[in-house]
Formats: sequence, structure tokens, C-alpha cells
Amino acid sequence: MISKRVGKVEEIVDKSDKLEDIRVNINGDIQRAYNYPKMTGKVNVGDEVVLNTTAVELSLGTGGYHFVITNLNNLESNLTEGGHIMKLRYTPFQVKVDSVEEQDSSYHDKFDEFSSLENLPVAIGTLHSMLTPFVASYKRNNPTKKLVYIMTDGASLPIYLSKNVEMLKNKGLIDSTITIGNAFGGDFECINIYTALITAKEILKADAIFISMGPGIAGTGTKYGFTGIEQGPLLDAVKKLGGMPIAIPRISFADKRDRHRGLSHHSITVFKDIVNVSVDIPITMYSEEKINLIKEQIKDNCLLKKHNIVYIDNKNTKDDLDYFGLKVRSMGRNYEQDKEFFEAASTAAYYLMEVCDDSRRKND
Repeated sequence: MISKRVGKVEEIVDKSDKLEDIRVNINGDIQRAYNYPKMTGKVNVGDEVVLNTTAVELSLGTGGYHFVITNLNNLESNLTEGGHIMKLRYTPFQVKVDSVEEQDSSYHDKFDEFSSLENLPVAIGTLHSMLTPFVASYKRNNPTKKLVYIMTDGASLPIYLSKNVEMLKNKGLIDSTITIGNAFGGDFECINIYTALITAKEILKADAIFISMGPGIAGTGTKYGFTGIEQGPLLDAVKKLGGMPIAIPRISFADKRDRHRGLSHHSITVFKDIVNVSVDIPITMYSEEKINLIKEQIKDNCLLKKHNIVYIDNKNTKDDLDYFGLKVRSMGRNYEQDKEFFEAASTAAYYLMEVCDDSRRKND
């Protein structure tokens, strides 16, 4: 199940205390690999490392890198000093984290005292690449409001793999991060989405929440066989706790696969068959031909009967990204190549701001 090779570190291209981008020599062939120092210790040029080479051997596009399993020259690592909750449980890679809910936590009682999210807006996406355009639009217009990112375990488990999260945090555009399930490495660790939502509201005092998996996604081309299906249960959880669930639709006119053209079959499946509650779905007003296709898809799948679908004229996405000097990419495509995809996430931020604007609500 795991392909392993021993390599020698030839070069450290980029490094931080969370992620090292290295080049390793495997039988004379120089190849790329990632090392998580908190898990497997820091590497130095000349170190011998054991590598998980499975994804590269399978020629995977997502997650197609070597990863260091252990550094034979440095066996020391320290993910966290405290905590008693394990993630990646009962595997050779299980890690100890300091979970917010655990009994020794100073926040332990917060969870029994919780009553409601009190209509706190929560935007939920299906791809990690939706994070940056949403954050750019939200924070440009609300620089002082607290935005919390909850990362699920639908794709990358270490949050360290996301250079976007690191960059957005360094720019002050994400105030705090929470990792849930078997995902780890956030500012706060939680066992599940319910306690993560409570943490965001009661402990971090969030004004808005964004939820998505980390980098990567698993898909099979079947109706239900994709990790983005988690959007349904996540939306249900927000509603269950008294929050405002806002679903970011996956929309593209650049994807060559017909099932992802316009409103992706991933979104249609979630909105039609998986989510159990009515949610808000903001749709960007694209060009006439494109919006007509989306409206036809919505009608054919009877989504208007179940959800609140709102059409919003948003032409600010590129300006918002440029304002913070942000670049975006999804499935290998940049903004110019797949702008409708990124606009969908940005539009969710504008919708969130509109419905949460107290002055507008009073004037309605």
C-alpha cells in the first residue's frame, strides 16, 4: 500500500518551521519531496531520508509528491508539547494534538455552555482554491472583522501543505485557523465540525467562518464518489447549531469535462441529494449565455424548491485579489483561465456581507 525509497537530501529549495521543499537523490535521480519538520524533524543537506513515493509512482496530479517518512539523521520532532488527543489514530503516523475540547483544556466548559451560533454566517466550499478569492473580497471590505478558517480532513491532512493559508495569515487576512477530524496543524485543533463551529464563535469571536478541505480532492467520476460531498453534512451542521449556511457552488466554463461545465455535478449532487436543509446559494451574474445554462441546470434539478438561490452582480473579484497582491490557481488554471470559478467564491463573500449588514436589514 505504501511505496518507500531511501533518498539523500541534495538541496533545500524553501523552508519554514512547518514545511520544507527539498530535492532528494534517489538512485542518481534528483526528485522533489516535502518534509514536515514538526512531524519528521528538520532536514539538512546530506541527510538520508525514508520517503513515501506512492503518489509519484501512481502519477497523481493531486498530492503527487514524495513525502519524508523519517529522517535517518534526525529522529527528533515535536508537533505539540501538550494534549492527549490523537489524529491519524492507530497508524504509524499518529500525532498528538492539544484539542480544544479535551478535559484539561481551559476551554472545556465552553462546549457544554454553548446554546446557538446566533445566525453567524458560515460559507462552505468544496475546493481549497475557493479560500483565497473569498478571503480577498471579505477582508477588503471588512478589514477589522474576524474571519476564521476551518479546514476539514477531506484532502490534505496537515494544514502546513497550504502555502495559501500561510500567506493569508501573514497578510492578516485570516485571523485564526481550526483543523478538524484527522486534519491537524491549525491554531486550534478540534475533533469534529460541531466543536469547531463552537470554537470559532465562543472562543475566537468570529464575525464570519469559511470552511473547506485543504489542498487536493479525491474524485472518481461517479455521482457520490468525491470528497467534496462533505459540503452537505457541513451545511447541515451549521444549520443544526443555529448558524447561517452559505453554499459556494462549484462553477466553471474552462473545465473540459462536461460534468463540471456550468454548475458542476458535484454541486448539483450536494444541493439536490445530500444536504438536508435549505441553504443560501449565491450565484454570480455571468454573461447571458453562461447564466442561462446555470439557470437551466438549477431548474432541471428543482433546486429552487429547496434552496434560496440569489443572483448577485459581482465584478470586483480581480480588483480584490490585486488589492492584496494575491494570485489564484485551481486545477492548474489561473484567474484569467477560469474566472467564473473564482468569482463564485468571491460572490459568496459579497452575499455574506449583504445579508449581515445591519443597516440594510433595518431598511428592508
